[in-house]
Amino acid sequence: MSVGLIALIDDVVGLAKIAAASLDDAAGQAARAGAKAAGVVVDDAAVTPRYVVGLAANRELPIVGKIALGSLKNKLLYLLPAALALSLLAPWAITPLLMLGGAFLCYEGAEKVYEAIWPHDDHQGGVQAAGTPAELEDRRVKGAIQTDLILSAEIMAITLSTVAEETSSFWMQAFILAIVGIGITVAVYGAVALIVKADDAGLSLAQNASPVSSLLGMRDTAGAQPGGADRALSPVTRGLGRGLVIGMPYFLKALAMVGTAAMLWVGGGIIIHGLEEFGLSGIGHAVHGIAEAAAHALPAMAAAVEWLVAAAAAGVFGLIVGALLIPLVHNVAMPVVAKFRGAKKEHA
Repeated sequence: MSVGLIALIDDVVGLAKIAAASLDDAAGQAARAGAKAAGVVVDDAAVTPRYVVGLAANRELPIVGKIALGSLKNKLLYLLPAALALSLLAPWAITPLLMLGGAFLCYEGAEKVYEAIWPHDDHQGGVQAAGTPAELEDRRVKGAIQTDLILSAEIMAITLSTVAEETSSFWMQAFILAIVGIGITVAVYGAVALIVKADDAGLSLAQNASPVSSLLGMRDTAGAQPGGADRALSPVTRGLGRGLVIGMPYFLKALAMVGTAAMLWVGGGIIIHGLEEFGLSGIGHAVHGIAEAAAHALPAMAAAVEWLVAAAAAGVFGLIVGALLIPLVHNVAMPVVAKFRGAKKEHA
């Protein structure tokens, strides 16, 4: 074997190692960015199932699929190029825009708390409008994709801010943004698909007297006695099915509560971090001091306690910010938007 060929093989191996290291680094950065977007992700998973309420069961998965496709388009066709352009042309604007997104999360979280305490008209309304099933489905899909655009913008902004701190490579940023966008969409809408069909699966299990035969694709013969395996598993599967049917509404309520708390935590944390970057570090220092004091009080669980207290403090701050924004949005922003829409319809 010639020396040149050996050198070529060595170069190829070296390039492969560099590529593997780059992919590993990209995967790590994508995972960290995805973790920071957790609050938006949980809320997305909690909100989306409501768009299939009241529609035929056989349309649930197709609707989730349409929303997922629209979410991918939002992230990859619109938001990813916009984020990269922002990173190249106006990197100074990333933090202010991220803080605006954090303020939106705080408002949404506080609005949900307000709605839970003092129920009022749904400010996101429009999903209950009348019409044929096909028209209602189209409206719900469109509304879900519009809501997803806002949530996806926040996810991509959080990802961009994380990636910009760790790499200046344009193509690495694009690759990581695409990974996070696709990964989160698959994770969120895969989970939503499981959630919306869980009650159907539970009902099927609760009504099925022969679970083993059903799983094997065998039809029950009229009047036939279940086999030994069926007799043993039937109480278990029926109990599991009843548990799913009864438990899913409570699970969705719990998921919505977790989503609201996560939105407040993430939104408050984004604003606190943004203020620190502008030299206003008082709130951040106070939160850090409270978290450290709690950690010192419970040294056996110091790391967990410090994180929980810091997250709770950021959530309380986010709730305060959101509560301050509610009257501003309701009394100023919404009337302006309604007036603009009315003028647009008259012009059309």
